[in-house]
Amino acid sequence: MKLQTNLSIGIGLLASFYSYGQMQDYTYARELKGISDSWHKVVIPETMFGTLSRKLTDIRLYGITKENDTIEAPYILQKTKDQVTTKEITFNTLNTSRNNEGYFYTFEIPSTAPINQIDLDFGQQNFDWKVRLEGSQDQQEWFTITDDYRIVSIKNTSTNFQFSTLTFPDAKYRYFKLRINAESEPELKKVSISQQHIIEGNFNDYKIKSIQTEENKQARQTEISIDLQYAVPVSHLKMNPKASYDYYRPVTIKYLTDSIKTEKGWIYNYRTLTSGVLNSLGKNEFKARSRVIKKLKIVIHNQDNQPLEYDDIQIKGYAHELIARFTEPATYFLTYGNAEARLPTYDIQKFKENIPTTLTTLELGDETMIQKTKAKTTSPLFENKIWLWAIMGLLIIILGGFSLKMIKQK
Repeated sequence: MKLQTNLSIGIGLLASFYSYGQMQDYTYARELKGISDSWHKVVIPETMFGTLSRKLTDIRLYGITKENDTIEAPYILQKTKDQVTTKEITFNTLNTSRNNEGYFYTFEIPSTAPINQIDLDFGQQNFDWKVRLEGSQDQQEWFTITDDYRIVSIKNTSTNFQFSTLTFPDAKYRYFKLRINAESEPELKKVSISQQHIIEGNFNDYKIKSIQTEENKQARQTEISIDLQYAVPVSHLKMNPKASYDYYRPVTIKYLTDSIKTEKGWIYNYRTLTSGVLNSLGKNEFKARSRVIKKLKIVIHNQDNQPLEYDDIQIKGYAHELIARFTEPATYFLTYGNAEARLPTYDIQKFKENIPTTLTTLELGDETMIQKTKAKTTSPLFENKIWLWAIMGLLIIILGGFSLKMIKQK
């Protein structure tokens, strides 16, 4: 019974695809299941990005009504990014002092707002200091917020790196005391105190199909080639070196754009996705503009240092969602697969404030290839030349017979 039902649905889909020109412009379709309200959410699966156009402009939501009319449902494509808000906090610098433990800076926060970030800007271009931050309500009793927090600046002909922002859990005190363990007085040019609030987005962790590491001794580089399970939108990469010592390595992350087969083998062309510094102080997370990628190459510039080993490499990207509105009853399909399709423009993009905050996610059916209607061509009367020659021969015999008959009559 189930087989007959599925067969009937399949035949119905094929018949529908043959009937409607709009859907014929696309290659694939997935049925949208569970439509019960005007607004719904559709999550694009990882396996779909490899068949979408490069800029994701070929997504359409088509519906087929009972009257066999084709209608289009509008949607908004959104990436579930982090939402970051930073609130600058006004403060007063009360005093600066020093003793044998280091240099001290005391700040007063007139408001009751908590803080979790302090940016420090120094006149020195090269330093490596340890910082301690304490908080107090009355300047009598001090509580440690963070200790042995390392800040570093390196600047020379080949390097320009600075790590001088303190981040810590929300702290709510009236007074803050900063101690810098430096041998000479820091040239503290500017201090910014703020509260940063982050609402984490929804990310997909991508499966890595294979990793190959190669040491280019001549260029003094480590090259890590990564093949992903599917072509997916990549925007984040994290590396975890095994080293227990300090390190600082410039990094370039590239992605494969195309490949050419020659007599000597395949030539792969890469383009830079992002670059940064792999270092022992930061989290070694690299962010980039989201791109659909299947093959990556990480180039680590070791200079004269021993190559590093890595425990783990994590690759992830923003989840992509469609926020769609359905106004007419119909059987709806998510269609895609048209490199020439332009980005659609819908009215709902101008009225995002009217979209409900809570949306039910629709289920996607299996991917079905849309059958293309072949244009009818008129076959020639005689496709086989043997038939043509046979008929010509028959005509010659008939004409010859008539000619002989006329000669005999004369």
